[in-house]
Amino acid sequence: MQILVYGATDIGYMIAARLYLEHDITVIDEFERLPERFNNLDIGYVCGSGADVAALEQANGKKAKLFIACSLTDEANIVACWTFKKIVNAETVCFVRKGEIYNNLVSPVQYRYQTKYDIDTVIWPEQLLTQDIFRIILVPEAIDVEYFDDGQAKLFEYRIKDDSPLCNKRIMDYSFPKDVLIVGITRDNVLFIPNGSTTIAVDDKVIFMGTGPALDLLAVNVFQKNDRIRTAAVIGGGNVGYFLAHQMEQANIRVKIFEHSLSRCTFLTDNLKKSLVLNGDGTDLELLENEGIGDMDVVICVTNNDEKNLLCSLLVKQLGVRRIVTRVGNARNAQLFEKVGIDVVVSPRESAMKELLNHLHAKNVNILALVEGGQGEVLRIEVSEAFVDTRVMDLKLPANAIIGIIKRGRSIVIPDGRTMISAGDQLKIFTIAENAELLRAVFTK
Repeated sequence: MQILVYGATDIGYMIAARLYLEHDITVIDEFERLPERFNNLDIGYVCGSGADVAALEQANGKKAKLFIACSLTDEANIVACWTFKKIVNAETVCFVRKGEIYNNLVSPVQYRYQTKYDIDTVIWPEQLLTQDIFRIILVPEAIDVEYFDDGQAKLFEYRIKDDSPLCNKRIMDYSFPKDVLIVGITRDNVLFIPNGSTTIAVDDKVIFMGTGPALDLLAVNVFQKNDRIRTAAVIGGGNVGYFLAHQMEQANIRVKIFEHSLSRCTFLTDNLKKSLVLNGDGTDLELLENEGIGDMDVVICVTNNDEKNLLCSLLVKQLGVRRIVTRVGNARNAQLFEKVGIDVVVSPRESAMKELLNHLHAKNVNILALVEGGQGEVLRIEVSEAFVDTRVMDLKLPANAIIGIIKRGRSIVIPDGRTMISAGDQLKIFTIAENAELLRAVFTK
């Protein structure tokens, strides 16, 4: 597929790096030449504006099937999508940074007046990040949480500590709750799919899939040392901090939110009903101590500065906080954050990438979740009506792929090797990123 990307930004690089091996990518921006980090990618480049018809024509826009606008200016992205639609009636994806613009573009009023120039998909990474963080903090000890089929099935990821009953045990030797599967393990930053003889080691990040009740039971019996989250501190009162505080209020979590901007504090005070808003810097150790930060169940650092988030996280860890969730903007910083002991590292770009990838696959293949920086994916695949009943053990699946969940009508099935796959089944498959098309071929032939 030929794809045009407007914006040689961090998001633009992430998109190009992820897609250039499978698609024909051309980047458009006003730089005289692409930033240096793009040099290792086999992509095209056109110097110009995404809102310039001449630049779009030079990029062979008439043959493009997808236009992604991800420059740093919302208005420029919107106009670029509209301009692209004047050249060819193909799909457009627009990234935005401002909540008011997002709300306007996706509001019901907007769709009362549809035109051929409408933007097909609007992605606001901060909104998606907020949803990801909120899911994670509701499950104590988890470092990643995904819900499927309205919570009937789930994915939980945990880091194995030295006092865990799973530490140094083979998978086959531990009695897990019925309807729970270990689908992946990350060790030394490499994701792999284990088998029954795999020994779980300290610091492994283990990914479980199963029915909702079964994973809830696993959480309580194996990982959850405390009751649900009752108190939380949020450092950073921007969009993510505000939305998180609002959601946590609805979940009856007591929230303290730290924000250095006085005008932003006024906004937060006016718009949050129960949260305690504190005008101060999250790196002020005396302020953190005076506010009892060490007694909080969870601290969430979501300023828009990686270095500040890291410093805040280290300070609250020093004060005794057991669970810390930290936002990272630069994906290259994520491993550093984990190495210094940050429990959960989250990225708005990774949240947005999952949303974007859904637009690049056939309708019968969707990416439901990305894990470990995109090393692994959870795919949803509809088994074609022409498929002949086959046991799981007899399927010729690619290496590093495992069927975690089968949805059959209203029922959820956690399969083993003897489970029969039938036409019409909806599969949730955990796999490495490169396997999507191979898996689609197995079940749609």
